Formats: sequence, C-alpha cells, structure tokens
Amino acid sequence: MGLLQRHGTDRESKVRALVVDSLKRQPMQARVREIVELGASVYTDALASYWGLAPDYAHQVADHAERYVDGQVHTNGMENFWSLFKRGVKGTYVSVEPFHLFRYVDEQAFRFNTRKGTDAERFSAVVCGIVGRRLTYTGLTGNAVGDCPN
Repeated sequence: MGLLQRHGTDRESKVRALVVDSLKRQPMQARVREIVELGASVYTDALASYWGLAPDYAHQVADHAERYVDGQVHTNGMENFWSLFKRGVKGTYVSVEPFHLFRYVDEQAFRFNTRKGTDAERFSAVVCGIVGRRLTYTGLTGNAVGDCPN
C-alpha cells in the first residue's frame, strides 16, 4: 500500500509505502486513517476497499477503466513509485523473499524521498539512522545460528 503526499512543505512529494496483510476495506481504511490527516484530499484508484473514506476525507477516485487523469484526480505519482520498485525487484534483486519484502519497500521509499539529494547526503542520512541500533543475525534472517536449514 502506498500513500503519496504531493508537494509537501519542502515542495517535494514524499511517499509512505507499507506491506499490508489484507486488501479488505477495514484494515486498508484503518491504515489510511492512521497516516492521513482528517479532511485531507485523498485520491485513490477504484479499489473497493477505499469506498467509505468520503465522510472523513475529500475522497475522489481515478477509475483507470475510464481515464487515468481528471484534473488533480490521479494516482500517477504513486504509480511511478511502484514502477521504480518493480524495476528494482526484477532487475536488481531478482528474487525477494516475502519475509524481507518490507525491507525492500522501505529502501525504495527512502530512495524516492531522498531522490533530490546527493549520494553523500543519502549516505549521511543512513549512517545517522543506524546509530544506537543493532541488527542481529536472528533479526535479519528469522533464524538462530543453530537453526539454519541444511
């Protein structure tokens, strides 16, 4: 699931992307309500899980069976993000285990959100983000050292 804030305070669009367990209405709308400020304009595709957002949001739908853009109502920025994500998975990583999927999604969101920065700025942001954190083998793989498959 992806949410794109168009042209934020710094005049750059930012994305939040999540791996969701279900595309059903209640969990999807709960995630939207968790992240998006009440009363905001929300533009979605025609997935039925988004029906019912209108009381809390200015919700409009881009039905791709009819057209992709109707003025400001479109999902093109988010479609761009998913296109970049898919290219990364297919072309760079080739095979992604479902257990690690959220890590690849997070990496692509970071790349997208820092796309205007230099490599040095991105590297600095990553290094600052790991200070005080510890990644263990079990946390990375889900297996204790002695539990490795043969």
